[in-house]
Amino acid sequence: MSLIDALIPMATIGCAVLVLCTGRIGRAPAFAVLGALALGAAIQLLLEGFYWQFVPTYLLVGATAYFVAARPSGRVGRIAARTGIGLLVAAAAFAWVPVPVPTLPAPSGPYPVGTETFRWIDPDRQETATDDPADRRNVIAQAWYPAAEPTGNGSRYLDGHGRLPSRVAQIPSFLMRGYDRIDTHGDHRASLGRDRERWPVVLFSPGYGAPRAFYTGLVTDLASRGFVVLAVDHPYEADVTELADGRIATPVQDFPADEAEGERYMIEQQAVRAADLRFVIDQLDRPGALGPRLSGRLDTEHLAAIGHSFGGAAAAAAAADDERVRAAANIDGTLYGDLPGRPLRQPFLLVQSEYAETGHSPQFFDRNAALLGGLRSGGFRFEIGDANHYSFTDVPLFLAAPGRFALAQMIGGSRGPVATQRVTVDILVAFLSGPLGGSDADVVAAAGKHRDVRGGPVGR
Repeated sequence: MSLIDALIPMATIGCAVLVLCTGRIGRAPAFAVLGALALGAAIQLLLEGFYWQFVPTYLLVGATAYFVAARPSGRVGRIAARTGIGLLVAAAAFAWVPVPVPTLPAPSGPYPVGTETFRWIDPDRQETATDDPADRRNVIAQAWYPAAEPTGNGSRYLDGHGRLPSRVAQIPSFLMRGYDRIDTHGDHRASLGRDRERWPVVLFSPGYGAPRAFYTGLVTDLASRGFVVLAVDHPYEADVTELADGRIATPVQDFPADEAEGERYMIEQQAVRAADLRFVIDQLDRPGALGPRLSGRLDTEHLAAIGHSFGGAAAAAAAADDERVRAAANIDGTLYGDLPGRPLRQPFLLVQSEYAETGHSPQFFDRNAALLGGLRSGGFRFEIGDANHYSFTDVPLFLAAPGRFALAQMIGGSRGPVATQRVTVDILVAFLSGPLGGSDADVVAAAGKHRDVRGGPVGR
């Protein structure tokens, strides 16, 4: 959110409160302040366009000016005027809980971050989510990578902006009108860093229904530490995805209400996601598939799969199916099907939010425990205190700080997304270093740098 976006409503609310609470402010000073606020609002409108969050602020400027000019007489008139302005003050303050342009944390690593999006079609897989037998499976992967130097070219945050469905991850899309102005901290098509001939690769799969965009804070931070991260969208399950031909894909099936049907559905979708990840791996060595900047520059011998929530299950499934995956990490995800009983050959990491904050299901604990108990190469499990399931995503940052505080009191997550993502990335970097061709790092020490992180090695 820009400085002018913040100052105008704050100053308007402050002026209205002063006018209501004291009679010592003269008309001339009050009109001067209100005129300056009206001018500032007009400038903001010209520079940045219309945001619905400003409507109560505009009305409040007018109502306060009317109150100052008219000075309502009589007890009933004064009460009505004060009540109306008070309601507008509350509306103006509440309207700014969902910020018009969220601010994402800057990556903490030594590299600037570049990005490029690839929209591929798998000719060997029919798209079973549609009725067209000729429809082939689309797989979208956005690469975030260590760049040689920043170019000043921004990148789009969310697919389909301007053509969004009515809701994205249960968030009304009208709240996302200004999301095209989010600074992703990624330079579109910047040159890949020259420090290495080939860079290690990490595939990332999002949570159920979530677009890849909602993990930009986490994946850009990981990319800034020296990894090429390919964040994958899974069409027709993700709430919004732009396909290779420009169409916008949205979910075609509601989650089954019956528990047994829901379990079967998740098993099927886990297999679809794992196949998407394997297809992305196939593209990495296909000549020209990654364009002139990335083709031939990725170290496909050192590749990992990670994901959050259902994406964590997909990453584990991809590792179980494909030996090209050298390490895997599950961030707060429940596993499905026979996956918990399959003995993973790769090192494996489980990072979870605090149980008291999220209330994980028995299936989460039992199935992850079964997988961790059968690891062939060992792994790690950590629990991040004061983090909830959504703390790994950008979503809490869609609210202003007071809104995030109030939400944390209701559903947990007082650690916040910035701190939670930083802990997670520190652990991931240490865990991935050895399997992806770097020197072995002390994963427990990386976790120990942060407060209230519990856990350690598991398996062999």
